[in-house]
Amino acid sequence: MDSPVPPRPTGPGPRRRDRHGRGMRGPVAPPQVPLSTSRAAAFGDLVQDSVERLERRWPQLAEVDFLVLDVPPAAGGGEGPDMWPSEHVPLGGMMPATSAHPARIVVYRRPVEIRTKSRDERALFVHEIVVEQVAELLGLAPESVDPRYGQD
Repeated sequence: MDSPVPPRPTGPGPRRRDRHGRGMRGPVAPPQVPLSTSRAAAFGDLVQDSVERLERRWPQLAEVDFLVLDVPPAAGGGEGPDMWPSEHVPLGGMMPATSAHPARIVVYRRPVEIRTKSRDERALFVHEIVVEQVAELLGLAPESVDPRYGQD
């Protein structure tokens, strides 16, 4: 029963696996796979897709800043029942251009995510919000900004 154990080689050798033989640990998914995309980044992509769709018809939207914020700011600055001016939480907002900054359209991510169940439903809802805010900015009806508004 005397089996000689060969001596370990000294010096740098081949890289070994971890102690339990499971291999090197790494990311769960490569960066190009949607799994590694955050919810905020995926939501931003939905807004950007909607904006690009509208910019083909309305080139002046290239001068408008489109922003995504997590939640709308509190109207009263405090908490409690007087926090919002009405019973509805805003899903988006529009700020006209001033001498200091260009026009801005904001979409609030969390209120939209709470009201939608799937990615497709969320994409349609985001597009409706963007169309409504662009219509308000341009002083037009949403149906004239996007003829397919309200049909989905």
